[in-house]
Amino acid sequence: MKMFQKPVWMAMVFAMITLFACVTINIYFPAEKVESVAGDIVNDIRGKKPEQKGNQSKNHKGFSFKVRFALSPASAWAEDVTTVSNPTIRALKEKMKARFQALKPYYQKGSLNEGGDGYLSVADTGGLNLKEKRDLNGLVDAENSDRKTLYSEVAKALKIDPGQVDRIAGIFAKEWQKPVR
Repeated sequence: MKMFQKPVWMAMVFAMITLFACVTINIYFPAEKVESVAGDIVNDIRGKKPEQKGNQSKNHKGFSFKVRFALSPASAWAEDVTTVSNPTIRALKEKMKARFQALKPYYQKGSLNEGGDGYLSVADTGGLNLKEKRDLNGLVDAENSDRKTLYSEVAKALKIDPGQVDRIAGIFAKEWQKPVR
């Protein structure tokens, strides 16, 4: 009987270790990539030029630059996957660009509110006539529908779990909330 106890005990220990090893699951969420993508997309929709990062100059004609470039080791520059594009995202951006021009006067009147959830809502409509209110509601509904699709497409493009779309929307919200000019 003692002969069978040791293998059974060892099998149980092995099973416990295997069980505990499988319990820990780490879900990676690329917040920095989403922030970069959100900034690029929102700026593109609103017609803003991307800001130059750092003190980069495009004029590299100086002698010292040429000498350093010639003597430095060759390096390959690969841009990190922060620009996200597919046919659906490009089409959404074009629709949203056109719609932004119609929404802009409502932003300026204070009739729109950018929520922390990444979606647009109607705010103060006191100064609007009935037609303007109706138009505004239609624009907001269309914008929110496109934003929802956009967030899902960004998740697909960055290979993020679809359950994280609300988190993506929250990151986009910070960009949408920046002042409209």
